[in-house]
Amino acid sequence: MKLNRPIQAIILGSILMAALMLVALIVFQMISSYDVSKFVFIAIPLLAAVLSFIIFSVIFQNFLNERIKVIYRLITKKKFNEKEYEMNISEDIFNKLEEDTAQWARTQTDQIAKLEEQAKFRREFLGNLAHELKTPVFSIQGYVLTLLEGGLEDEKVNRDFLERALNGVDRISDILTDLDEISKYEFDRFSLKLTDFDIVKLTKAIFNELEGKAETKKIKFEFNKSYDPIVVNADKGKIAQVLTNLITNSIVYGNEEGTTTIRFHDIDRNKILVEVADNGLGIAEDHLPRLFERFYRVDKSRARHIGGSGLGLAIVKHIVEAHGESISVRSTEGKGSTFSFTLRKV
Repeated sequence: MKLNRPIQAIILGSILMAALMLVALIVFQMISSYDVSKFVFIAIPLLAAVLSFIIFSVIFQNFLNERIKVIYRLITKKKFNEKEYEMNISEDIFNKLEEDTAQWARTQTDQIAKLEEQAKFRREFLGNLAHELKTPVFSIQGYVLTLLEGGLEDEKVNRDFLERALNGVDRISDILTDLDEISKYEFDRFSLKLTDFDIVKLTKAIFNELEGKAETKKIKFEFNKSYDPIVVNADKGKIAQVLTNLITNSIVYGNEEGTTTIRFHDIDRNKILVEVADNGLGIAEDHLPRLFERFYRVDKSRARHIGGSGLGLAIVKHIVEAHGESISVRSTEGKGSTFSFTLRKV
């Protein structure tokens, strides 16, 4: 029958202790006929006992070390991404285990904090989405109820209220369209169609498209200087969307009779920096870090009155970053804002 290691260690230690005691008794018998002090008679059995204890301790310690190594490997395999650790027999196993467990705990703490942050973001997102949809839904509900309560028969009221209800439907449609688009960017369910095109010519075309909207506030479009064609490599349709969103924002948040200025800067041989600047209201510095978040608004009441899905800048950021480029903003309250993004120049 095979005995386990603890029993083997105890039996072996006992045999060794008995053997040493036997040797001690024989030696004692051999020297007892001589005139030897009592100290020697006491020291020999005591020495035998000490040696037996030391041998037994070494055997048992080796057994414990082997068992601890098995436990340690099991813990590290389960908690540290199935990684096997090479153990040195002279290594301080307890300190090593304590260090690795502490490192694992820090990792878990970071992951928990990240999950909590994501949960907070989801709550904010759902709250903002509900708030964005609530305004047009309540408006539509009010107009429809007015029509059902007799306004439908009044020719002066029915068409006006139906048009207002339609505006609310369009607002909801815009929000859902932008949500669908931003989800494609966030989950990489889209592809860029990269071509070479003149960014100056594209900007002029967008100026023409938005001219009517700018005239309502008497805002003037301009370049800071005359530019020759600047050819970039990007998705023309997506960059047009970026410019449209940024220029539209400069109109919406710009001052009456203000100016929207486009600037281009060579930052190295293969990069161009595009700037869309206005001399409007400006943005407080504490809002700038969150400006590209979904549904984040600097002035919630004013922004919702103006309209928009609240997703424009988030979409702009995703488009620019999908090109492997970056976007930033600088602003001073009362002086205006400048949005800047880079593109690869041909």
